[in-house]
Amino acid sequence: MPLLGLGTWKSGPGEVQDAVAEALQIGYRHIDCAPVYGNEHEVGIALTDALEAGVVARNELWVTSKLWNDSHAPDDVRPAIEKTLADLRLGYIDLYLIHWPVAQRKGVGFPEHADDMVDLDELPIAETWPAMEELVDDGIVRHIGVSNFSAKKLDALRATAHRKPEMNQVELHPYLQQQELLDYCSAHHIGLTAYSPLGSPDRPAGLKASDGPPVLDDPVIGAIAQRLGVAPAQVLIRWAIQRGTAVIPKSVNPERLAQNFAAAEIELTEEDMSQIAALDQHRRYITGTFWALEGSSYSVATLWDE
Repeated sequence: MPLLGLGTWKSGPGEVQDAVAEALQIGYRHIDCAPVYGNEHEVGIALTDALEAGVVARNELWVTSKLWNDSHAPDDVRPAIEKTLADLRLGYIDLYLIHWPVAQRKGVGFPEHADDMVDLDELPIAETWPAMEELVDDGIVRHIGVSNFSAKKLDALRATAHRKPEMNQVELHPYLQQQELLDYCSAHHIGLTAYSPLGSPDRPAGLKASDGPPVLDDPVIGAIAQRLGVAPAQVLIRWAIQRGTAVIPKSVNPERLAQNFAAAEIELTEEDMSQIAALDQHRRYITGTFWALEGSSYSVATLWDE
């Protein structure tokens, strides 16, 4: 899997198709998707156009998608991936992730009430995972993994899994470095992908905390960027790559797409990495509070196991 990819969360209708097309022309070969983003059908058009035009061959392309929370029941897993495959116009997905360690009632896009949720005691991840494994056995998914899982949840999954999770996609940036999780995943041969690597400044208002300073504006990041003659976003992307994690910054702006892609060529010094390591605040921009609905069994503490 290419370490640098294009994220498509928050890429709106009418713009994501052009963004994916431009990214593939620039040289991106890793596209990160999910049905809940509401734009996989547009991504699929861009992928088809690029494949038919010879911009990229299918075996050069890495496409990730995710199983939404309302499809954790074993019988719902295959219909979910079949919908994603149809929308993306692909015969297989390179990587398929369980999007959250959270279960919802079938048909619920985003929960509003506690009764929209399903307790994990009722529908545990250990029941969902064998259906994920079957997708690999049947050749419509090449690799499987998870997203937003703590080391504790990964441990529990690994204890029962026939095919071990190969990837964990989590929020990662200098204000939330998750070094212990990175060490755990490295020890158990699980890759880490960094989402919101720029601090997700364009995330929806409902996800924003009032006390969340943007990591893009951090003076240490700014000083390193100025010394190197690059943008702060490029420093953040390169930091993720240099730690050995994959990273999926989102943009629909052609200049920023090219700028982000060029970040892979930057080299941060040991001093740069040391200065950035000192910035960790354990600050989540995506807190998970939207799952902690009053009356449900979910809480922020049990979500992250902290």
